[in-house]
Amino acid sequence: MSIKLPQKLMLLGSGELGKEFAIAAQRLGNYVIAVDRYANAPAMQVADAYEVISMLSADDLEAVVNKYQPDIIIPEIEAIRTEKLLEFEQRGITVIPTAAATNYTMNRDRIRELAHQELGIRTAKYGYATTLEELIAVSDEIGFANVVKPVMSSSGKGQSVVQNKSEVEKAWNYAIANSRGDNQKVIAEEFINFEIEITLLTIKQWNAPTIFCSSIGHRQERGDYQESWQPAEISDDKILKAQEIAIKVTDALGGAGIFGVEFFITKDEVIFSELSPRPHDTGMVTLISQNLNEFELHLRAILGLPIPHIEQLGASASAVILASEKSDYITFSGVADALSEKDVDIKLFGKPNAHPYRRMGVALAKGINVQEAREKATKAANKITII
Repeated sequence: MSIKLPQKLMLLGSGELGKEFAIAAQRLGNYVIAVDRYANAPAMQVADAYEVISMLSADDLEAVVNKYQPDIIIPEIEAIRTEKLLEFEQRGITVIPTAAATNYTMNRDRIRELAHQELGIRTAKYGYATTLEELIAVSDEIGFANVVKPVMSSSGKGQSVVQNKSEVEKAWNYAIANSRGDNQKVIAEEFINFEIEITLLTIKQWNAPTIFCSSIGHRQERGDYQESWQPAEISDDKILKAQEIAIKVTDALGGAGIFGVEFFITKDEVIFSELSPRPHDTGMVTLISQNLNEFELHLRAILGLPIPHIEQLGASASAVILASEKSDYITFSGVADALSEKDVDIKLFGKPNAHPYRRMGVALAKGINVQEAREKATKAANKITII
């Protein structure tokens, strides 16, 4: 599959990942339509056109697709009426990676079942609940500690670690409050005592072999990533095992594009965790760590363009810049100070409002080793004050 340029690309979801993808797409002359549920979303600020709709509304999706007639639809978030994507695909519009794959991966239950039940891949023990009573029963069966999260959410929202039975109700309420879409369902899973969590950015191509970026380590709080670094410090045999699993899952899903495949790495095991069929938030480190960042790789894979070489440029890290309070008027101080150190960069996303723990930007850094890169990125992020 080789596509003539330019193409008309429709982003369903227009956050900071969509913004970087839109920039990459426009550098090759493509026309980008950014769609999201709120106005002035980051990708809308750099797109050729934008629309504010409910992506859970089949009628809204139908109207916006009819209006623009995109060549390619690129889902960037989970809360989408995915059955409409199947209809669009049947009409000849390319859906990335495929409409069926998007339907699978929009819910944690579907992708977990594909990996565990159909492909026989090792995952954490898990169970589902649609009521508090069911969650109590599932938690008892899995045991404590366990992790509770919505089956559909954004950037890990609604996730919590449950240490004992007295914390189950709080975890249920938090998961439901942060669930995306109209699905009141949560997943409880075994807590894995891992040495490191990694993201393996997996690039599936139309007419070329699947390739990988160097593995990315990351640290989470409240279910959301706080820092990531590349390369992750794991053994070659565990990297090969992760690659083997990633190929198995992405081959089952099909299509093309970048997949963020997450793993728990323990002393003895490589355990599949989750998968996103799009650029991954932990992969923002590739904005400084690689010759081709994850957004450029996603674009090339989608368009059937060659990817002859991915070069990792040395120890690199990212650290998030978080808001601490709710506000509709935002300014940043400390940017000049943060940029005063060698091999440090800052990306501010341009989100129109803030609320506690909302990711508003990211600091990027390179160092002589991973520890130095992480320290530099965290130090730079801490210099930015959101006013």
